[in-house]
Amino acid sequence: MRKVYLDNAATTPVFKEVIESMSASMRENYGNPSSTHHFGRTAKSLIETCRKNIAKNLNANASEIIFTSGGTEANNLILRNAVAHLGVSKIITSKLEHHAVLKTVNELHTDYGVEVVFVEESNAGVVDIVSLRSLLGTENKKTLVSLMFVNNEIGTILEIKKIASICKEYNAFFHSDSVQAVGHFDIDLSDLNVDFISASAHKFHGPKGIGFAYFKKGFGVKPMIFGGEQEKGIRAGTEAVHSILGMDTALKTCLDNLESDVFYILSIKKQCIRMIREQLPQICFNAGSNNLETSTVTILNMRLPNEQKFLLFNLDMKGIAVSGGSACQSGSNKGSHVLETLLNPEHVAHTSLRVSFSKFTEIEDVEFFVESLKELLV
Repeated sequence: MRKVYLDNAATTPVFKEVIESMSASMRENYGNPSSTHHFGRTAKSLIETCRKNIAKNLNANASEIIFTSGGTEANNLILRNAVAHLGVSKIITSKLEHHAVLKTVNELHTDYGVEVVFVEESNAGVVDIVSLRSLLGTENKKTLVSLMFVNNEIGTILEIKKIASICKEYNAFFHSDSVQAVGHFDIDLSDLNVDFISASAHKFHGPKGIGFAYFKKGFGVKPMIFGGEQEKGIRAGTEAVHSILGMDTALKTCLDNLESDVFYILSIKKQCIRMIREQLPQICFNAGSNNLETSTVTILNMRLPNEQKFLLFNLDMKGIAVSGGSACQSGSNKGSHVLETLLNPEHVAHTSLRVSFSKFTEIEDVEFFVESLKELLV
């Protein structure tokens, strides 16, 4: 059976360079980084070299990078630190954020009484600047704005530099969940002037279970996990040496080939849009995910003209992996909170699919997907 993987927004295939570097490290660098003997010092040195490399690739300082288990932990560390240690009493976010942000700010509201307000957005998921300015200017509270760089369901790209500038104008902190952006964009953190970002290696062809939080220099960071002095006392627990190396290798590999890879993935997305329009004109694209100017090249979200309860299962039976974007389509009876926010109730009830691409996606994969979709919808 042919296997077609079109769920790269969920996780990406691991680069062979990453596997090789991690395997070599597992054989040769098995010391505990906290040990004082040469085995430990070698492992510690490797971690710090990776930290410097990652920081350099993002135009940041090594001291600003904190390794975590992934984007979820990074978001928690940043948001909780802002409230518990930076005095934030108001958080402005959007209803389209990942649950790693939405559920965390909800807990912060419950635990600390933090005011949580939501910025307005267009039907394409674009932040309303007038709404953001209005929310920032209403009270004299220490405020943090948390808006994702690239939406993980519809692919909308945040005008991150503009948002950062507005936040500075109102003396607000700015955090951007950048899980879908790191490794896919040429990010200059110094130029963007954001205060905090979060990243996860498995979204850019690295291993699962490793990521990082960026804290702009000058912000004091307190631990959320206790029990040791690793990560300069900010995150307890023996460091995942091999995974950190894998993340460093993955980011370097992505950025070394960024321009050509983006151009290639864009051609794949264009072809998918073209084939859907020509062969399945009854399908609509959700929230401007087909807009090549305002959405990422890796994500395309589409809506069928009706409900197809077993579509994901039937596609899987044909060897095709995609994600659902509406009620009961992703193993959850809660549906997509993103589409529920953006679409009217009638359209939310229709089956939606998120198709996501990578440099390993081939034109033949898209052709097989569209042909299979045609067969299933007859």
